[in-house]
Amino acid sequence: MIMQAVILTAGEGTRMRPLTLTRPKTMLPIAGKPILQYNIEALRENGIKDIIMITGYHESKVKEYFDNGDKFNVNIRYHTQKEQLGTAHAIKYAREYIEDDFIVLNGDIITEPATITDLLSHYKKADTTIVLREVKDPSQFGVVTLEGDNVKDIIEKPPANKAPGNLINTGIYLFNHKIFDYIERTEKSPRGEYEITDSIKMQIKDNLTIKGIISKRHWVDVGKPWELLEANETLLKNMKEDIKGEIEDNVTIHGPIILGEDSIIRSGTYIIGPVYIGKNCEIGPNSYIRANTSIGDDVSIGNAVEIKNSIIMDKTNINHLSYVGDSVIGENCNLGAGTNIANLRFDDNHVKMTIKGEKIDTGRRKMGVIFADNVKTGVNSSFNPGIKVGVGSHIGPGSIISHDIPSNKLVIVNQEHIISKRN
Repeated sequence: MIMQAVILTAGEGTRMRPLTLTRPKTMLPIAGKPILQYNIEALRENGIKDIIMITGYHESKVKEYFDNGDKFNVNIRYHTQKEQLGTAHAIKYAREYIEDDFIVLNGDIITEPATITDLLSHYKKADTTIVLREVKDPSQFGVVTLEGDNVKDIIEKPPANKAPGNLINTGIYLFNHKIFDYIERTEKSPRGEYEITDSIKMQIKDNLTIKGIISKRHWVDVGKPWELLEANETLLKNMKEDIKGEIEDNVTIHGPIILGEDSIIRSGTYIIGPVYIGKNCEIGPNSYIRANTSIGDDVSIGNAVEIKNSIIMDKTNINHLSYVGDSVIGENCNLGAGTNIANLRFDDNHVKMTIKGEKIDTGRRKMGVIFADNVKTGVNSSFNPGIKVGVGSHIGPGSIISHDIPSNKLVIVNQEHIISKRN
């Protein structure tokens, strides 16, 4: 039997705004690849090459990158979820393509191929199998109760002090064809969506065999902007050095780096790996690239620029004498000379960031900024920790930014000059 897979990638990821104003969350890059690509590779490594993508929000970004899957050695078919009405609603679209048992992955998670291997080893034992894992705070997930390895209940996002345990649903499933009948019977949840966990709970009620596999494999759920940096750090730790570009004399490198084709690291640059640098990049001269930095394709890092623990997306320029720390910088941005991004609060407390109108503690002492695509900063502009700047906004020279800037805004410093005659 040839196993098939369904990847759910229709949603926006509103907690990731403004990064997701121009792409779905699953297409955000981590360690040189979109989140979605890690899922495809995990399936492919297990011989699963027949993949159905359920797309929706900014689906053209997904289709342009992955096309029919040939360059990833898989076969990809697409179906558009016109309204984002939940996971069960999304999976329902795959019914016409599914021939037998199949795997479902939430497209915004990252897992290793061994997780899929473990799942496949159990597939004949149940009608539905769910990959589970233990977490410290289960309140943001579906919490699963087990009796032996049988799933007895799923409670969505319970308060931390009322969670029945710390086993959570990872969003990785193996179903047989029966699930579609239960999806047809699934009613809207209180938040107005058709939830696949409600479909599974009906299976439990009807005494179908629902198994849970507790996994200790690598698994990352990327929900908030700063979690991109955490995932980036985790994935870069496992990378193997691969140098395809040019490194001039008098460059110092400690630790592994990936350097893409037609990229150049100019003299005097100092790099502490792990660092990922894509294709057609120019780094330096005299730049300082610190550990856990991921730089996309067609990026220019100018003279005496320092980058620390950051994600810099494609086609962005960071000009001379600038500092970027613990930040995510979108595509096609241009940071003017002397742009400074603060990543440490003056009082040394955790940095907070506004998510969907609410100030959230990032849990990080060091956190810089989130820039959407096409942001431009003027010379000597400065940004306080935790600032977000929307798509296409321009920040004038000498500005000090202490509040989030929405998309398509122009910020100019209002200065009063006194011009008098010299004595």
